[in-house]
Amino acid sequence: MSSSSSIAAPGLAHPLTQWIDLALKTQEMLLSSGSVIRMRTERIAKAGLAPSADDLAEFQLMGHEKLAAASESGMAMARQWHSTHLSLAGRVLQQWVQGTTAFFLLAGSVTPTQAAAHGDALAQSAAGTVSAASQLSGLAVHIAREGLAPIHAAATSNARRLADLEA
Repeated sequence: MSSSSSIAAPGLAHPLTQWIDLALKTQEMLLSSGSVIRMRTERIAKAGLAPSADDLAEFQLMGHEKLAAASESGMAMARQWHSTHLSLAGRVLQQWVQGTTAFFLLAGSVTPTQAAAHGDALAQSAAGTVSAASQLSGLAVHIAREGLAPIHAAATSNARRLADLEA
């Protein structure tokens, strides 16, 4: 289960593929977290009431890493949400104005030719609205991926580092 080969590029075409890729990355992070929790719990139990300087350093590192990863994750999701939200909001507003205009032009059509042209404009606008709405899933998975990245990185690197210490 290689992390680098399963990380999706932001441009994956199909939303289901994006969500599956995110699920695989989450699974890898959860498996790594389980290993880290096991190794650190064993270390705490072995240290008992008299932890060594190395034990104390590792215990302090635990808290620092969790706070750093959670903070980085939250900031990454906020940045991604902010940029994609503004972009999508602008597109949705544009589609709404186009749709409203097309609807009123269709309603005010006097001739069959005008009605056909305005009806076509309304259909084009509706298609654009559907296209904008269909991007929501991709944006959501991208935000989730951005938020998972720092936690995934911390969990997998800790699992490798602690496994090397045990060996």
